[in-house]
Amino acid sequence: MTDAAAVPPDTTPPGLLPGARSPLSDGEWHRLHPLTPLLRGGLFLLVIVGIVVANLRDRLVYLFLPWLDDEYEVEIDQLENGDPINWIVANNLYVVALLAVLGVLLLLIGVFYLSWRFHTFRITGDDVEVRSGVLFRTHRRAPLDRVQGVNLTRPMVARLLGMAKLEVVGAGLDSNVKLEYLSTLNAEQVRADILRLASGRRLDDAARADAARHGTSRVSAAASVVSAGINGLITGAEEPVDEPESVVHIPVGRLVASRLLSGSTVALLAIIAFIVWGAIAGTPWVLFSLVPAVIGFGTYWVRTITRALRYSIAPTPSGVRITFGLFTTVTEILPPGRVHAVQVTQSILWRPFGWWEITVNRLSGRGLADANADQFTTVLPVGTRTDVERVLRLLLPDLPENEWPMVFEQGLLGPAAEDIYTNTPRRAWLFRPLSWKRNGFLLAPDVLFLRRGAIWRSLAIFPMARMQSIGIHQGPVDRRLAVAGIRAHTITGRVSGSIGILDRDAALDLFEHVEAAVVTATAGDRSHRWAGEVAPVPEPVEGPAEQSEPTP
Repeated sequence: MTDAAAVPPDTTPPGLLPGARSPLSDGEWHRLHPLTPLLRGGLFLLVIVGIVVANLRDRLVYLFLPWLDDEYEVEIDQLENGDPINWIVANNLYVVALLAVLGVLLLLIGVFYLSWRFHTFRITGDDVEVRSGVLFRTHRRAPLDRVQGVNLTRPMVARLLGMAKLEVVGAGLDSNVKLEYLSTLNAEQVRADILRLASGRRLDDAARADAARHGTSRVSAAASVVSAGINGLITGAEEPVDEPESVVHIPVGRLVASRLLSGSTVALLAIIAFIVWGAIAGTPWVLFSLVPAVIGFGTYWVRTITRALRYSIAPTPSGVRITFGLFTTVTEILPPGRVHAVQVTQSILWRPFGWWEITVNRLSGRGLADANADQFTTVLPVGTRTDVERVLRLLLPDLPENEWPMVFEQGLLGPAAEDIYTNTPRRAWLFRPLSWKRNGFLLAPDVLFLRRGAIWRSLAIFPMARMQSIGIHQGPVDRRLAVAGIRAHTITGRVSGSIGILDRDAALDLFEHVEAAVVTATAGDRSHRWAGEVAPVPEPVEGPAEQSEPTP
């Protein structure tokens, strides 16, 4: 431990919360970046203006540049009757029209200014609060002890302006608190302050040393450097210099190939085969649907590939830092204890290459219908076994070393010669003809493993401290065969906790043991206030390790 005499004096600037980096973390109300209205509403206004100009292109050329082309030299009296622009031209009201347009622009600027003026936020020792609205006021508050993560998003235009938006992820649906927009430097510092306060720390050795390094200078919230934003567009999301490098690097070729070798490609090939068959069978009009289908799938592939480009994952004192996105860069920090379930999957198309994908169940503040919800559940788009092990060790740091063979040799690659999982009994193989030897579970002291699938392999891992409940169900056919199904209940997500066609007595025994394990794990869980130092990243274990007897 650090000697108390060696701790630097508290150099936190006056008025700031202890250990804070940003001058915006002083418990007082602050406004967002002055360019926020431009990014939130001004771009939409520019789109509207562009549509109007495109529709009036011929008339505008005739009015302002009549010498460019004889095509636009049309007499005023030949224009369509009742046209407002025709009426303005005929009555020589150019100045009045320009003043009207200027008045509308001034009105919109005034609305944007009022919106920015009344949109404030503050960070206290317990909450992040945001107030907005002019006529109808809104006040949102995110308790720091319920923070599930803090995402930093930089759309392309915002990156060029050196700006970013923060999203504090709450513990409920549509409970996120957004700070749109801050300068990139302020956004990074504010995020660090929020995570430090959420961890339960107020002023510790690391915070004091950090304050001593950064000095007492206050950074203006309005600062934005365009050149730095352009550099960020080329080199990627900037990170603090003390951040460790990513433990996983995904080659672009592997990422593109993994998206082409996917279920969407199989669906596209099936659609093309159906269209060709329909054309041969005497309905050639179905060929017209080929181009839209290719465009739709192509758009999907491009979107998924660009979202996964520049992927990185690394440990930090505040949790796992994940960065992804080519045009819109998202950097999220997932604090400890916020992962409710982990699933490693592999399709049969990826098996020759040894590729895997990792998804999690976590609170993202978004519903499953949200188009952007999926990007916050995939923590490894595609990776080798070594990559999978490194990411799993970040997400499950408390998993004992002697339980890792249950994940790889017995779980992902199993069943092994001496299978320790409890699988579907032979008498019910007809209901799982291909995967009955893999369809099973294993209860360890602190996690529950569910192994499924032969064509699409998957292994779901449920930490006991995060599990909400466990259910057991049995239908009339199940009763006849003396089998049952179980379901581990966590928050809603892509990781399913259901597994069926298990021996009834084994399912009942699991039901009883999980209840005791959940109570024990929950009683000792302190991850909601982690307040600890980052642990070193262990190297992946090559080959089988010594196995231990699992809990019955």
